[in-house]
Amino acid sequence: MTMKPSKKIIVLGMITRHPVAGMIWLTVQYLLGFQRLGYDVYYVEPQGSSAESAAWLERVMRQFGLEHRWAYDIIHGEPRCYGMSKTSLTELYREAAWIFNLHGSTKPTPELYATGRLVYIGTDPVEIEINLWDGEDWATKYLEPHCAFFTWGENLGRPGCRVPVPRDFHFKPTHQPAILDLWDSDGGPSSDAMTTIGNWAQPYRTVEFQGETYHWSKHYEFLKFVDLPRRTAQPFELALSSYKPEDRRMLEANGWRITEASRLGDNAYAYRDYILGSRGEFTVAKDQYVRMKTGWLSDRSVCYLAAGRPVINQDSGFACAFPTGEGLFAFSTMEDILTAVDKINSDYARHARAARELARTYLSYEVVLGHMLAELGETRG
Repeated sequence: MTMKPSKKIIVLGMITRHPVAGMIWLTVQYLLGFQRLGYDVYYVEPQGSSAESAAWLERVMRQFGLEHRWAYDIIHGEPRCYGMSKTSLTELYREAAWIFNLHGSTKPTPELYATGRLVYIGTDPVEIEINLWDGEDWATKYLEPHCAFFTWGENLGRPGCRVPVPRDFHFKPTHQPAILDLWDSDGGPSSDAMTTIGNWAQPYRTVEFQGETYHWSKHYEFLKFVDLPRRTAQPFELALSSYKPEDRRMLEANGWRITEASRLGDNAYAYRDYILGSRGEFTVAKDQYVRMKTGWLSDRSVCYLAAGRPVINQDSGFACAFPTGEGLFAFSTMEDILTAVDKINSDYARHARAARELARTYLSYEVVLGHMLAELGETRG
Protein backbone atom coordinates (compact mmCIF):
# COMPACT_ATOMS: atom_id res chain seq x y z
CA MET A 1 0.00 0.00 0.00
CA THR A 2 1.32 3.45 -0.89
CA MET A 3 1.70 5.68 2.18
CA LYS A 4 0.46 9.24 1.99
CA PRO A 5 3.26 11.80 2.37
CA SER A 6 3.46 13.46 5.77
CA LYS A 7 2.08 16.96 6.11
CA LYS A 8 4.70 19.67 6.31
CA ILE A 9 5.10 22.01 9.25
CA ILE A 10 7.39 25.05 9.38
CA VAL A 11 8.57 26.63 12.61
CA LEU A 12 9.79 30.21 12.18
CA GLY A 13 12.25 31.25 14.88
CA MET A 14 15.12 33.44 15.96
CA ILE A 15 17.86 31.11 17.16
CA THR A 16 20.66 33.06 15.46
CA ARG A 17 19.43 36.35 16.90
CA HIS A 18 19.74 34.86 20.39
CA PRO A 19 22.45 32.21 19.95
CA VAL A 20 22.30 30.69 23.42
CA ALA A 21 21.56 27.16 24.54
CA GLY A 22 18.24 28.02 26.15
CA MET A 23 16.88 29.38 22.87
CA ILE A 24 18.12 26.26 21.07
CA TRP A 25 16.23 23.96 23.44
CA LEU A 26 13.10 26.12 23.34
CA THR A 27 12.96 25.87 19.53
CA VAL A 28 14.24 22.34 18.98
CA GLN A 29 11.65 20.80 21.29
CA TYR A 30 8.93 22.24 19.04
CA LEU A 31 10.68 20.88 15.95
CA LEU A 32 11.32 17.40 17.31
CA GLY A 33 7.87 17.28 18.89
CA PHE A 34 6.08 17.94 15.62
CA GLN A 35 8.40 15.46 13.90
CA ARG A 36 7.59 12.74 16.43
CA LEU A 37 3.90 13.38 15.86
CA GLY A 38 4.44 12.36 12.26
CA TYR A 39 4.99 15.66 10.49
CA ASP A 40 7.63 16.61 7.96
CA VAL A 41 9.15 19.48 9.94
CA TYR A 42 11.38 22.40 8.92
CA TYR A 43 13.02 25.28 10.76
CA VAL A 44 13.21 28.62 8.93
CA GLU A 45 14.69 32.02 9.75
CA PRO A 46 13.48 34.35 7.00
CA GLN A 47 15.39 37.38 8.29
CA GLY A 48 18.96 36.14 8.21
CA SER A 49 21.93 38.48 8.08
CA SER A 50 25.23 36.60 7.70
CA ALA A 51 26.91 33.50 6.30
CA GLU A 52 28.59 32.95 9.68
CA SER A 53 25.20 32.70 11.39
CA ALA A 54 24.02 30.28 8.72
CA ALA A 55 27.05 28.04 9.34
CA TRP A 56 26.40 28.08 13.09
CA LEU A 57 22.73 27.26 12.54
CA GLU A 58 23.68 24.31 10.36
CA ARG A 59 25.81 22.91 13.18
CA VAL A 60 22.92 23.30 15.63
CA MET A 61 20.46 21.55 13.34
CA ARG A 62 22.92 18.73 12.70
CA GLN A 63 23.21 18.08 16.46
CA PHE A 64 19.54 17.13 16.50
CA GLY A 65 19.34 15.25 13.21
CA LEU A 66 17.72 18.19 11.41
CA GLU A 67 20.60 18.99 9.07
CA HIS A 68 18.41 18.73 5.95
CA ARG A 69 15.43 20.51 7.47
CA TRP A 70 16.32 24.16 7.81
CA ALA A 71 16.61 27.35 5.82
CA TYR A 72 18.32 30.62 6.61
CA ASP A 73 17.08 33.27 4.22
CA ILE A 74 19.25 36.38 4.08
CA ILE A 75 17.03 39.26 3.03
CA HIS A 76 19.28 42.14 4.11
CA GLY A 77 22.18 43.09 1.86
CA GLU A 78 22.89 40.55 -0.86
CA PRO A 79 20.01 38.04 -0.85
CA ARG A 80 20.96 34.41 -0.37
CA CYS A 81 19.28 31.34 1.09
CA TYR A 82 21.24 28.72 3.04
CA GLY A 83 20.10 25.20 3.88
CA MET A 84 17.87 25.02 0.82
CA SER A 85 17.43 27.03 -2.33
CA LYS A 86 15.11 30.02 -2.42
CA THR A 87 12.99 28.17 -4.97
CA SER A 88 12.64 25.18 -2.63
CA LEU A 89 11.81 27.45 0.30
CA THR A 90 9.11 29.25 -1.67
CA GLU A 91 7.62 25.89 -2.62
CA LEU A 92 7.78 24.79 1.02
CA TYR A 93 5.79 27.86 2.08
CA ARG A 94 3.08 26.94 -0.44
CA GLU A 95 2.95 23.28 0.61
CA ALA A 96 3.08 23.65 4.40
CA ALA A 97 0.02 22.56 6.34
CA TRP A 98 0.96 25.02 9.10
CA ILE A 99 3.56 27.74 9.58
CA PHE A 100 4.17 28.50 13.26
CA ASN A 101 5.53 31.97 14.00
CA LEU A 102 7.32 31.14 17.24
CA HIS A 103 7.65 34.18 19.55
CA GLY A 104 5.90 36.14 16.80
CA SER A 105 9.54 36.73 15.83
CA THR A 106 9.03 36.91 12.07
CA LYS A 107 7.29 39.77 10.31
CA PRO A 108 4.39 38.32 8.32
CA THR A 109 4.94 38.61 4.59
CA PRO A 110 2.61 37.56 1.77
CA GLU A 111 4.54 34.35 1.09
CA LEU A 112 4.06 33.34 4.74
CA TYR A 113 0.35 34.08 5.08
CA ALA A 114 -0.86 33.48 1.52
CA THR A 115 -2.19 30.00 2.34
CA GLY A 116 -4.01 31.11 5.49
CA ARG A 117 -1.95 28.77 7.69
CA LEU A 118 0.26 31.21 9.62
CA VAL A 119 -0.08 30.66 13.40
CA TYR A 120 1.15 33.05 16.10
CA ILE A 121 2.79 31.65 19.26
CA GLY A 122 3.44 34.37 21.83
CA THR A 123 6.08 33.26 24.32
CA ASP A 124 6.29 36.59 26.19
CA PRO A 125 2.82 37.76 27.19
CA VAL A 126 2.15 41.36 28.21
CA GLU A 127 3.80 43.71 25.69
CA ILE A 128 1.80 43.08 22.52
CA GLU A 129 -1.42 42.75 24.50
CA ILE A 130 -0.84 46.22 25.97
CA ASN A 131 0.10 47.57 22.52
CA LEU A 132 -3.29 46.34 21.28
CA TRP A 133 -5.06 47.84 24.30
CA ASP A 134 -3.36 51.17 23.60
CA GLY A 135 -4.63 51.07 20.03
CA GLU A 136 -1.21 50.73 18.42
CA ASP A 137 -2.02 50.26 14.73
CA TRP A 138 1.22 48.36 14.04
CA ALA A 139 0.30 45.65 16.54
CA THR A 140 -3.05 45.02 14.87
CA LYS A 141 -1.46 44.93 11.42
CA TYR A 142 1.26 42.58 12.68
CA LEU A 143 -1.23 40.05 14.04
CA GLU A 144 -3.94 40.25 11.38
CA PRO A 145 -2.21 37.97 8.82
CA HIS A 146 -2.21 35.07 11.31
CA CYS A 147 -5.06 32.57 11.31
CA ALA A 148 -4.78 31.51 14.98
CA PHE A 149 -3.17 32.80 18.16
CA PHE A 150 -1.54 31.04 21.11
CA THR A 151 0.08 32.51 24.22
CA TRP A 152 2.27 31.30 27.07
CA GLY A 153 0.12 33.57 29.23
CA GLU A 154 -1.90 30.67 30.63
CA ASN A 155 -3.93 32.95 32.91
CA LEU A 156 -5.07 35.40 30.22
CA GLY A 157 -8.75 36.20 30.62
CA ARG A 158 -9.03 34.53 34.03
CA PRO A 159 -9.87 36.31 37.29
CA GLY A 160 -6.83 38.06 38.75
CA CYS A 161 -4.92 38.42 35.47
CA ARG A 162 -4.25 42.09 34.74
CA VAL A 163 -3.16 41.63 31.14
CA PRO A 164 -5.81 43.18 28.86
CA VAL A 165 -7.54 40.55 26.75
CA PRO A 166 -7.19 41.33 23.03
CA ARG A 167 -10.56 42.25 21.61
CA ASP A 168 -10.00 41.25 17.98
CA PHE A 169 -7.73 38.22 18.45
CA HIS A 170 -8.66 35.08 20.36
CA PHE A 171 -5.52 34.01 22.24
CA LYS A 172 -5.50 30.40 23.41
CA PRO A 173 -3.21 29.16 26.23
CA THR A 174 -0.21 26.96 25.54
CA HIS A 175 3.30 26.44 26.90
CA GLN A 176 6.72 25.04 26.13
CA PRO A 177 6.62 21.39 24.99
CA ALA A 178 9.17 18.93 26.41
CA ILE A 179 10.83 15.90 24.83
CA LEU A 180 11.18 13.91 28.03
CA ASP A 181 13.66 11.29 26.86
CA LEU A 182 16.13 14.06 26.00
CA TRP A 183 16.16 14.91 29.72
CA ASP A 184 16.66 11.37 31.00
CA SER A 185 19.31 10.96 33.68
CA ASP A 186 21.28 7.92 34.78
CA GLY A 187 21.18 9.06 38.37
CA GLY A 188 20.44 11.88 40.75
CA PRO A 189 21.95 15.37 40.81
CA SER A 190 25.70 15.75 41.12
CA SER A 191 25.41 19.14 42.84
CA ASP A 192 23.89 20.07 46.19
CA ALA A 193 22.77 23.45 44.83
CA MET A 194 19.46 24.65 43.51
CA THR A 195 20.31 26.61 40.40
CA THR A 196 18.96 28.68 37.56
CA ILE A 197 20.32 30.15 34.33
CA GLY A 198 19.66 33.64 33.05
CA ASN A 199 20.44 37.33 32.80
CA TRP A 200 20.84 39.57 35.81
CA ALA A 201 20.10 43.05 34.47
CA GLN A 202 18.15 43.81 31.29
CA PRO A 203 17.10 47.44 31.79
CA TYR A 204 14.79 47.70 28.81
CA ARG A 205 11.36 46.60 27.56
CA THR A 206 9.51 48.21 30.45
CA VAL A 207 5.82 48.72 29.76
CA GLU A 208 3.30 51.23 31.05
CA PHE A 209 -0.28 50.21 31.78
CA GLN A 210 -2.98 52.11 33.63
CA GLY A 211 -0.47 54.40 35.31
CA GLU A 212 1.93 51.68 36.45
CA THR A 213 5.37 50.67 35.18
CA TYR A 214 6.15 46.98 34.74
CA HIS A 215 9.76 45.83 34.45
CA TRP A 216 11.38 43.23 32.19
CA SER A 217 14.65 42.77 34.07
CA LYS A 218 14.61 39.95 36.62
CA HIS A 219 17.15 41.55 38.94
CA TYR A 220 14.39 43.67 40.48
CA GLU A 221 12.73 40.47 41.70
CA PHE A 222 15.96 38.76 42.82
CA LEU A 223 16.78 41.77 44.98
CA LYS A 224 13.56 41.20 46.96
CA PHE A 225 14.95 37.83 48.06
CA VAL A 226 18.65 38.58 47.94
CA ASP A 227 19.35 37.33 51.48
CA LEU A 228 17.70 33.93 50.84
CA PRO A 229 20.98 31.92 51.17
CA ARG A 230 21.43 33.37 54.68
CA ARG A 231 18.07 31.96 55.75
CA THR A 232 18.71 28.29 55.01
CA ALA A 233 21.47 25.72 54.76
CA GLN A 234 20.36 24.94 51.19
CA PRO A 235 22.98 26.18 48.66
CA PHE A 236 21.83 28.33 45.73
CA GLU A 237 23.74 28.98 42.51
CA LEU A 238 23.06 31.44 39.70
CA ALA A 239 24.52 30.86 36.22
CA LEU A 240 24.45 34.48 35.15
CA SER A 241 24.97 36.77 32.19
CA SER A 242 24.54 40.54 31.93
CA TYR A 243 25.94 41.51 35.31
CA LYS A 244 28.67 43.84 36.55
CA PRO A 245 31.50 42.96 38.96
CA GLU A 246 29.76 44.87 41.75
CA ASP A 247 26.61 42.80 41.19
CA ARG A 248 28.59 39.60 41.64
CA ARG A 249 30.27 40.88 44.79
CA MET A 250 26.89 41.84 46.27
CA LEU A 251 25.35 38.45 45.47
CA GLU A 252 28.32 36.49 46.80
CA ALA A 253 28.29 38.57 49.97
CA ASN A 254 24.72 37.37 50.47
CA GLY A 255 25.72 33.73 50.04
CA TRP A 256 24.89 33.07 46.39
CA ARG A 257 27.22 30.92 44.33
CA ILE A 258 27.83 32.57 40.98
CA THR A 259 29.00 30.87 37.81
CA GLU A 260 29.31 32.29 34.33
CA ALA A 261 26.40 31.45 32.06
CA SER A 262 28.85 32.04 29.23
CA ARG A 263 30.51 28.71 30.04
CA LEU A 264 27.32 27.09 28.80
CA GLY A 265 27.25 29.46 25.84
CA ASP A 266 25.56 28.02 22.78
CA ASN A 267 26.31 24.43 23.78
CA ALA A 268 22.93 22.73 24.06
CA TYR A 269 24.33 19.67 25.80
CA ALA A 270 26.35 21.66 28.34
CA TYR A 271 23.10 23.44 29.21
CA ARG A 272 21.30 20.11 29.58
CA ASP A 273 24.10 18.66 31.71
CA TYR A 274 24.02 21.70 33.99
CA ILE A 275 20.30 21.17 34.61
CA LEU A 276 20.71 17.42 35.09
CA GLY A 277 23.49 18.09 37.59
CA SER A 278 21.35 20.50 39.62
CA ARG A 279 19.33 19.59 42.69
CA GLY A 280 16.48 21.68 41.34
CA GLU A 281 15.64 25.17 40.20
CA PHE A 282 15.04 28.26 42.27
CA THR A 283 14.19 31.31 40.22
CA VAL A 284 12.22 34.52 40.15
CA ALA A 285 10.10 35.71 37.24
CA LYS A 286 9.90 39.04 35.48
CA ASP A 287 7.94 41.76 37.27
CA GLN A 288 5.62 41.97 34.25
CA TYR A 289 4.61 38.35 34.63
CA VAL A 290 4.34 38.40 38.42
CA ARG A 291 2.32 41.52 39.10
CA MET A 292 0.07 41.00 36.09
CA LYS A 293 -0.47 37.31 37.02
CA THR A 294 0.05 36.08 33.47
CA GLY A 295 0.30 32.37 34.30
CA TRP A 296 3.65 32.22 32.47
CA LEU A 297 6.07 29.36 33.19
CA SER A 298 9.53 29.56 31.67
CA ASP A 299 10.86 27.15 29.06
CA ARG A 300 13.89 26.66 31.34
CA SER A 301 11.68 25.56 34.24
CA VAL A 302 9.99 23.11 31.88
CA CYS A 303 13.41 21.59 31.21
CA TYR A 304 14.14 21.23 34.94
CA LEU A 305 10.79 19.50 35.47
CA ALA A 306 11.36 17.21 32.48
CA ALA A 307 14.72 16.28 34.03
CA GLY A 308 12.98 15.33 37.28
CA ARG A 309 14.38 18.33 39.13
CA PRO A 310 11.97 20.14 41.48
CA VAL A 311 11.23 23.79 40.70
CA ILE A 312 10.57 26.70 43.06
CA ASN A 313 9.35 29.55 40.86
CA GLN A 314 7.96 32.96 41.69
CA ASP A 315 4.18 32.97 41.46
CA SER A 316 2.92 34.34 38.15
CA GLY A 317 -0.44 32.61 38.42
CA PHE A 318 0.72 29.39 36.75
CA ALA A 319 -1.27 27.32 39.24
CA CYS A 320 -4.19 27.95 36.89
CA ALA A 321 -2.61 25.37 34.57
CA PHE A 322 -0.32 23.18 36.70
CA PRO A 323 -0.66 21.51 40.11
CA THR A 324 1.69 22.96 42.71
CA GLY A 325 2.97 21.74 46.05
CA GLU A 326 4.77 18.62 44.83
CA GLY A 327 7.64 18.94 42.36
CA LEU A 328 6.57 22.48 41.43
CA PHE A 329 6.17 25.28 43.98
CA ALA A 330 4.92 28.84 43.52
CA PHE A 331 6.15 31.49 45.97
CA SER A 332 5.34 35.09 46.79
CA THR A 333 7.15 35.50 50.11
CA MET A 334 10.41 34.45 51.69
CA GLU A 335 8.45 32.12 53.97
CA ASP A 336 6.96 30.42 50.90
CA ILE A 337 10.47 29.73 49.60
CA LEU A 338 11.78 28.35 52.87
CA THR A 339 8.73 26.11 53.24
CA ALA A 340 9.23 24.76 49.69
CA VAL A 341 12.92 24.11 50.35
CA ASP A 342 12.11 22.20 53.54
CA LYS A 343 9.47 20.10 51.79
CA ILE A 344 11.80 19.20 48.92
CA ASN A 345 14.70 18.35 51.21
CA SER A 346 12.53 16.29 53.56
CA ASP A 347 11.66 13.87 50.71
CA TYR A 348 13.73 14.74 47.67
CA ALA A 349 12.99 11.50 45.78
CA ARG A 350 9.25 12.09 46.06
CA HIS A 351 9.45 15.63 44.70
CA ALA A 352 11.85 14.62 41.92
CA ARG A 353 9.34 11.97 40.80
CA ALA A 354 6.51 14.50 41.06
CA ALA A 355 8.44 16.98 38.89
CA ARG A 356 8.97 14.38 36.18
CA GLU A 357 5.37 13.19 36.35
CA LEU A 358 4.08 16.76 36.08
CA ALA A 359 6.21 17.18 32.96
CA ARG A 360 4.88 13.92 31.52
CA THR A 361 1.25 14.80 32.23
CA TYR A 362 1.17 18.47 31.32
CA LEU A 363 4.29 19.41 29.35
CA SER A 364 5.16 16.52 27.06
CA TYR A 365 5.13 17.30 23.35
CA GLU A 366 2.29 14.82 22.82
CA VAL A 367 0.10 16.82 25.21
CA VAL A 368 1.15 20.38 24.34
CA LEU A 369 1.47 20.09 20.57
CA GLY A 370 -1.38 17.62 20.32
CA HIS A 371 -3.67 20.12 22.02
CA MET A 372 -2.44 22.95 19.80
CA LEU A 373 -3.05 20.96 16.63
CA ALA A 374 -6.50 19.92 17.86
CA GLU A 375 -7.33 23.59 18.42
CA LEU A 376 -6.38 24.17 14.79
CA GLY A 377 -8.65 21.35 13.66
CA GLU A 378 -5.70 19.16 12.66
CA THR A 379 -6.28 15.44 13.00
CA ARG A 380 -3.27 13.69 11.45
CA GLY A 381 0.39 14.10 10.59
